[in-house]
Amino acid sequence: MLPIDIDIERLKSLFAYDPQSPLIFNSGFFLWLFAGFVCIYLLLNKKDTMRILFVTVFSYYFYYKSSGTYFFLLGAVTVFDYYIARRMSRTEEKKHRQVLVILSLVFNLGLLCYFKYTNFFGEVIASLTGGTFTALDIFLPVGISFFTFQSLSYTIDVYRRQIQPLDRLLDYAFYVSFFPQLVAGPIVRARDFIPQIRKPLFVSKQMFGRGIYFIVCGLFKKAVISDYISINFVERIFENPLLYSGIENLMAVYGYALQIYCDFSGYSDMAIGIALLLGFRFNINFDSPYKSVSITEFWRRWHISLSSWLRDYLYISLGGNRRGKRRQYLNLIITMLLGGLWHGASWNFIVWGLFHGVALAIHKIWMSYTGKKKAYEDETYGSHRFWNTFLTFHFVCFCWIFFRNVHFQGSIDMISQICTNFQPQLFEQLLEGYWKVFLLMCIGFFLHFVPASWEKTASTIVVELPFLWKAALVLIVIFLVIQVKSSEIQPFIYFQF
Repeated sequence: MLPIDIDIERLKSLFAYDPQSPLIFNSGFFLWLFAGFVCIYLLLNKKDTMRILFVTVFSYYFYYKSSGTYFFLLGAVTVFDYYIARRMSRTEEKKHRQVLVILSLVFNLGLLCYFKYTNFFGEVIASLTGGTFTALDIFLPVGISFFTFQSLSYTIDVYRRQIQPLDRLLDYAFYVSFFPQLVAGPIVRARDFIPQIRKPLFVSKQMFGRGIYFIVCGLFKKAVISDYISINFVERIFENPLLYSGIENLMAVYGYALQIYCDFSGYSDMAIGIALLLGFRFNINFDSPYKSVSITEFWRRWHISLSSWLRDYLYISLGGNRRGKRRQYLNLIITMLLGGLWHGASWNFIVWGLFHGVALAIHKIWMSYTGKKKAYEDETYGSHRFWNTFLTFHFVCFCWIFFRNVHFQGSIDMISQICTNFQPQLFEQLLEGYWKVFLLMCIGFFLHFVPASWEKTASTIVVELPFLWKAALVLIVIFLVIQVKSSEIQPFIYFQF
């Protein structure tokens, strides 16, 4: 009988949290872990409760490997909001229901404020009062902004009587913790996801093919394009913009515009693809946002689950467009201002949100002045469409400067270099030194701006491929990732939110 050689330390590492190596989709460890997960998942095909329990336990393990012992916060939010919603459904008294939904808001936003904004507000108060503030050592749990918002959407929808509360705590825990979108979105609405939980497990040929397509696209966007141009170009210039000319700073801004899109949408694509392989459907989260002809359209295409959440639960709650034009414009600015603050405790994020809010208000004023009622991409054609898209893209890029820089002064320095020290004669030298970066940028922007019909055709081709060809496609993308990846796996940008 052959002896079994088990590496105990390696086995322990599977169940230990390593803050330097969080569990993420584009890691080799996740690939093998997910393969084992799928095997057990398929064995539980006919046992709904056991399958739901297994996925929930795995999701908590996934979150533990991303944030350590802070998984208890996920459990606390789940239990609290589940019973709050149950209680709301059993009372008809409006004031009682209002108190309960306020409790849910206070609990969820209280957690978010403590972990995310304590030091920021402490510094602001200290500067206003002339005092001093010593920053507290507070760890920001990965994805707390997402699962608190997701859980809040459930309690608010129950309060509004738009959905009925769940009867099983396990089902609600499954909804809140479902690992594909747990740590970086998309924010999945209860009304969309809950009806799928107890449906018999079924993955059609189209779902499987589209799942592979989304995973391949997401992996290519994130691990090939986003990571490479970030490490080899964008980070260097944003770290010290004064060391580089204006043309280099401008190219870094374009690079970051592509990097952040490929990073954000890459994660969403992989989450959507993994969910499809497991028999669940998520709504699309990014829809070629840089094709937008207006800032209004941009926010209908960019991080759709977040922008629609802010619209339905913040903008409409503030009054939306029901209290006159001036109030509508103010509500837009407040919504985007708070949306900027949601992204991070920094004046840069606040300024970023303010710019977008003011731009949305100005666009609404322009639409009212011209008599237009819609802001969709099919309203403009030819050169008019080109210039609208050009201006919208460059406004968004300008705002990304504030979003990316850690300090406000860094944003001012970058804008100053672009405006006063451009030096276009350095462009040829820049191309020679960073030709690989610019090649990937060209590929990334080309794929972004191709017609939607091309994307649909590519998806259909992947769906129709035989299984072995699908596997080969995945292996090709993994090979590309290995060729361009750095020594360390790069976490997704939205992990910090």
